[in-house]
Amino acid sequence: MDRKSASDLLNVENSHSKHASTDSLASDSKSSSLNSKLGQESVNVTESGPPSRPDDPPLLPGEKVQGMAREVTYLCPYSGPARGTLSVTNYKLYFRSMDRETPYVVDVPLGVVSRIEKVGGASSRGENSYGIEVFCKDMRNLRFAHKQENHSRRNVFEKLQQFAFPLSHKLPLFAFEYTESFSENGWTVHEPIAELKRMGVPNDMWKISKLNESHEVCDSYPSVWAVPAAATDEDLRAVAQFRSRGRVPVLSWIHQESQATISRCSQPLVGVSGKRSTADERYIQLIMDANAQSHKLFIMDARPSANAIANKAKGGGYESEDAYQNAELVFLDIHNIHVMRESLRKLKELCFPNIEESRWLSGLESTFWLKHIKCILAGAVRIVDKVENHKTSVLVHCSDGWDRTAQLTALAMLMLDPYYRTIRGFEVLIEKEWLSFGHKFQQRIGHGDDHHSDADRSPVFLQFIDCVWQITQQYPNAFEFNDYFLITILDHLYSCRFGTFLFNSERERVAESVKQRTVSLWSFTNSTIDAYRNPLYWAGGMQQQVLVPVASMRHIKLWKGHYCRWNPSMRSQDPICQRTRELLVLKDQLERQVEECRRELQARVARNVATPPRLASPTHS
Repeated sequence: MDRKSASDLLNVENSHSKHASTDSLASDSKSSSLNSKLGQESVNVTESGPPSRPDDPPLLPGEKVQGMAREVTYLCPYSGPARGTLSVTNYKLYFRSMDRETPYVVDVPLGVVSRIEKVGGASSRGENSYGIEVFCKDMRNLRFAHKQENHSRRNVFEKLQQFAFPLSHKLPLFAFEYTESFSENGWTVHEPIAELKRMGVPNDMWKISKLNESHEVCDSYPSVWAVPAAATDEDLRAVAQFRSRGRVPVLSWIHQESQATISRCSQPLVGVSGKRSTADERYIQLIMDANAQSHKLFIMDARPSANAIANKAKGGGYESEDAYQNAELVFLDIHNIHVMRESLRKLKELCFPNIEESRWLSGLESTFWLKHIKCILAGAVRIVDKVENHKTSVLVHCSDGWDRTAQLTALAMLMLDPYYRTIRGFEVLIEKEWLSFGHKFQQRIGHGDDHHSDADRSPVFLQFIDCVWQITQQYPNAFEFNDYFLITILDHLYSCRFGTFLFNSERERVAESVKQRTVSLWSFTNSTIDAYRNPLYWAGGMQQQVLVPVASMRHIKLWKGHYCRWNPSMRSQDPICQRTRELLVLKDQLERQVEECRRELQARVARNVATPPRLASPTHS
């Protein structure tokens, strides 16, 4: 398929502008207010047909209206109350005001909803005191007031509960009803064996194993592993017995020149008695021996040392340097999922709905969010340093190896390998290090269930994307994608429109036939890829091979474009997306001019070669 030029995209964007105000995460994931401000409605290029009435919601293929209430008031914390029609579909909540010359639109996928509460009772008095409050996973809350005499609240509340939490009501997630087709098939983006071959595996020291093809050895691991060539299937089974959840050390990335590697696993089951496993010790030695450049291995334990010691009481723990010869253990001091959840809760209170100007910096510091981001980045930088500068292999784990471990391996690979900084390469990185290695998206995000206070919820993947954004700020020319791409990924992490982030593991996704029954997020992004391109990207030989961001509080900053995007006082006046597309158009024009100049110069040279030089006249004395 021919890619649309940037100028075509710009024309499409301009021609679709509908001049309505919005607080929406639009149906085609123009999700952020980055590309919609007050006075401009998000574009909906994928609706299945124009609404028959102005207050009817635009619908995606497979989307159906489930309930509607008129004379509902949206209580916007910034522009005041707006009265209009509230619709609930099997995918979204859609409000459109009818009392303003420029309609105000709220368009929110129900997957974003964390909880719903009724406000006010039968005895409530006063304007707008009776209604519904919707708490969202994306940093905002929405409040709608109903007229008591209309008796509309109960129906809307029930429909919202049903379709925001379909799994709790024995209903399918919207991804299984969504029927849109795209020109690209995102399910083919990551082919595990092709990706290993890109890295030069198999080779003399590493082989591809399909021991876990039916997910019997480890139910949260992928079916294809790269393991030391000398390791037998019996070795791998024995090691799985000694590692938490059977998560054996396997290869994530290999340095093509030095053969230094990044491997990942879970904690060893040493317990309080300090148990040892000869099979595990021998296997770790094989990983060390696979790198001829170094006779040492660094074991990067993501946890604070106190937490790792406490885990011994539960049967876990960490590697003893006495048992693992030539291995050095380093604790990276990254806190657990519960600490991160509490940090995000504080950040949300700080950013929405009102920002207290006089206490902004002290309030931000008290959330510890930026400190956590710094710790994760600093850990990844240490891994990169060992692999790149010391040519030493690194083994990474936390407790179970599916949260902090994924953050560290994915970030280190992003810094080491320019391929992962392309749009398609970044998609592969997410598929590989997060999805196939069993990050528990279902438990951490809570897709379709109403257990909003579940202790397993945590913003682990959000922190990873935040860290990626931090690196793009320090290296603005190194990434093919822009921050709109990152925000689109985060919005659809919650939306349940695509099958990509559903369930907890590859095994569960295979059992649910996710690839056959749902659409991949990458089908959507790769069919509109120009919207996500960074106009400042330096491709080819101009790329910096290894990125080493400064992991210091002096350089880490709050990603306002994401966390504060619902607050008009904090977001840019012009949509960043629009400016990026304008820059892409300008870049296209300049590249064409350069090409024309080059052709003209070549033509001149060719003419000069074709025309024989005139002989000089003899000089007569």
